[in-house]
Amino acid sequence: MAALAGCTGAGRGRAAKFAMNASTLRGYKLSLLDQIKAVSASGFKGYEPWMVDIRSAKEKGELKTVCKIASDGGVSFVNGIAFGQWVNPDPKIRAAGLEETKRDMALLAEIGCTRVAASMFGVQKKGSPNVPNEAIAERYAAVLDMGREMGVRPLLEYWGHSVNLSRLEDALAVVKMLNRPDAAILADVYHTYRGGSSFSAFAGILPEQLPVLHVNDYTSAKPREQLTDPDRVWPGDGIAPWKELFATMDARGLDPWLSIELFNPAYWATTPADTLGVGFEKMAKLVGEKKF
Repeated sequence: MAALAGCTGAGRGRAAKFAMNASTLRGYKLSLLDQIKAVSASGFKGYEPWMVDIRSAKEKGELKTVCKIASDGGVSFVNGIAFGQWVNPDPKIRAAGLEETKRDMALLAEIGCTRVAASMFGVQKKGSPNVPNEAIAERYAAVLDMGREMGVRPLLEYWGHSVNLSRLEDALAVVKMLNRPDAAILADVYHTYRGGSSFSAFAGILPEQLPVLHVNDYTSAKPREQLTDPDRVWPGDGIAPWKELFATMDARGLDPWLSIELFNPAYWATTPADTLGVGFEKMAKLVGEKKF
């Protein structure tokens, strides 16, 4: 499906690749149209929309307007947040998950978004069946094949709390099993810590394998294993090893979109503009002061 005109863009350099994930604004319950209006006025150059909001905008006939506002504001859709159960061991659930993923890819292609999150949704909770890395690799390959046909690249996402694929090292192992150029990882600072990964594992990622990095922080207020999504804090406000991480990224030539992904209800007490403004300032401070 052809992309709508004006829905894509590109930035160069770390400061030009600040992005915002829709999760950070979820508490405001904005439509995609209102999200994009706010983001376009904020200074962020990238946005990660959630599929539920894209579907709603499609139903309301607002996608062309969304794309026009994004284009006018110089905002690119850098990755879509989807939850199709493509990895589920149950053949019927997996088949339905693949169909959902295909529909999601078609919508993302329509707005010029060339990436989609491929997570462990459906097999992440305690009590979920174990899915070996080999099986994840086989099923991820099927999603990659679908994405290649549709022009949308699936990014393998690990979740630190998940029963399956909880560590960056496991995601890297899956990507290496496939040994194909389109396989890539959707990495996350919080999930790297939450799952007990070593930040040195970023040294094993090739530049083309990390197009997007979810940027967030965490504190020592709770033990690592007890952290949940709402415990995430602004980048630079916690104890994440930014110096080590960015030094490793620079040494490896990693230059992903840096997308703020938070679920902290404390940040929804003001306005979307205020939240976006604080987020941009936190990112600019983190990069500008060379904390890395």
